[in-house]
Amino acid sequence: MTATTTETTTINHFINGAETAGEGTRTQPVYNPATGKVSGELRLANRVDLDATVAAARKAADSWGDISLAKRTAVLFKFRELVAAHLDDLAQLITAEHGKVLSDAKGEIGRGLEVIEYACGIPSLVKGDYSDQVSTGIDVFSFREPLGVVAGITPFNFPVMVPLWMAPMAIATGNAFILKPSERDPSASMLLAKLWKQAGLPDGVFQVLHGDKETVEGLLTHPDVDGISFVGSTPIAQYVHETATKHGKRVQALGGAKNHAIVMPDADLD
Repeated sequence: MTATTTETTTINHFINGAETAGEGTRTQPVYNPATGKVSGELRLANRVDLDATVAAARKAADSWGDISLAKRTAVLFKFRELVAAHLDDLAQLITAEHGKVLSDAKGEIGRGLEVIEYACGIPSLVKGDYSDQVSTGIDVFSFREPLGVVAGITPFNFPVMVPLWMAPMAIATGNAFILKPSERDPSASMLLAKLWKQAGLPDGVFQVLHGDKETVEGLLTHPDVDGISFVGSTPIAQYVHETATKHGKRVQALGGAKNHAIVMPDADLD
C-alpha cells in the first residue's frame, strides 16, 4: 500500500498591489467539489487588514480619480486583453472551486468580458450636461465625479462574472474598488487582481480582501468606504442595504435573482 498526500494552497489577500497573508490568524478551508477534499486554506482578514486595505484604497482613489479618461481607458483595454488571454486559467480555477463544468465557467467569463468592453467606452458615458437659460440669466452645469472608495461583495455562483459586473465600471469612473469575494471559491479573484496590476492599474485601486461576516460588517460600517455593491440572497441584501445606508453609504443590493419558467398544460413532462 502506498500513502498519498494532497497538497493544499494558502490563499492570501491582495492589498496595495501585492499578495499578502495579512495580520489575521483565522483561516477557512476551500474544497474541491469534485472530490470533496480540501484544496486550499483561505486566510480571513481581521480589523487591521481591513483598515490597511481601506487606507490604501483611499490614498489610491485620490490620485486615480484625477487621471485622464484616456489613460484609464488604456488600462481597461489592456485588462480586457489579459482576461481574454487567461480565459482558460480563470475557467479552471472556477471549476476547481465552484464545480461548474468548464464550458459554463468560460461562459461566465465571456459575460464579464462584455462589461469590461462596455467600461472601455467610459469617455462617452460620463459626460456632464449643460442647460442654457433654465431661468433668466441662469445656466446649469452638471459634472460626474468619482464617489471614492467602493466595495463589492460577491456570491459563490459566479466568481468571475459578478466581480466583473462591478469592478470595471467602478474603476473606469475613477473609484478605488475593494472586492470581498465568496469564501467558497476565492482563487479566481486573486488572478483578476494580478491581471489588473499587469494591465498597469496603480496599486490600491483594485484589492481583494477575504473574510466572512466580520469582514462584511467592517466594510458596511467603515467611515472611509463610500459605496457598496452586493449580489446574494434577499435576506442578506436587505441587511446590507439597511446597514450600509445607515452609515451614509451609496448601496446597490441585488437579492434573490431567480430564473422563472412557465409550464404549459400540454407540455411533455417526460
